This record gives sequence, structure tokens and C-alpha cells, in this order.
Amino acid sequence: MSLASQTTLYKMCFFVPEENLENVKAAVFSAGAGHIGDYDNCCWQTKGVGQFRPLAGSDPHIGSHGEVEQVVEYKVELVCEEHALEAAITALKTAHPYETPAYEVWALDSRSLM
Repeated sequence: MSLASQTTLYKMCFFVPEENLENVKAAVFSAGAGHIGDYDNCCWQTKGVGQFRPLAGSDPHIGSHGEVEQVVEYKVELVCEEHALEAAITALKTAHPYETPAYEVWALDSRSLM
């Protein structure tokens, strides 16, 4: 039986400041994300610059209210089986330093598992 017929696989993507990269990845991996076949801790990461402006009522980890902030961040992409998805999202939100971390989750076509 192929993996495709056993589970739904999701792709997670999140953005994290450089100084928090390894801690956040470790939390998400510990929750069960990043497994591909006989490998774990699998991800793709790229360095870039994130931008945001904290508005009134926010509690920014970096930056000041009303000021545009640019931060060196990493975009991390990884896969996650359905049974671990909620735990991985919770781990991401708990470990991430931002009040509102930016992340995406989408289901993968089963053909990507073959």
C-alpha cells in the first residue's frame, strides 16, 4: 500500500526571525512535522526580509507602533501528515516570538506522495 492511500499530507510554510529559526523548527519537528519516508527534520528554508507595521493595540516583539519595520527572516517549508497537523500548528504558535506569526497550510495532491 502506498503512503498516498494511507494519509493526507499537508505543506506548512512559516516565516520566522533569524534568531528564532532553530527553536521554532525544533518545536514544529517535535510535534511531528517534517517527516518524509525514513527521514525526519526535513524542510526547505530561504532567507529574506519581512516587513510589517505594528498598529495600535498590538504587542510587537520587534518594532514600534506606527513604524514600518523590516526584519531578516527565514521562510520555512515542510510537510506534515494530517494526524500531526494541529499539534504542529500549536507548536509553531507557542514557540514563535511574534504575537501573530505568519504561516500557511495547504493539502497536497496525493500524486506528490508517489
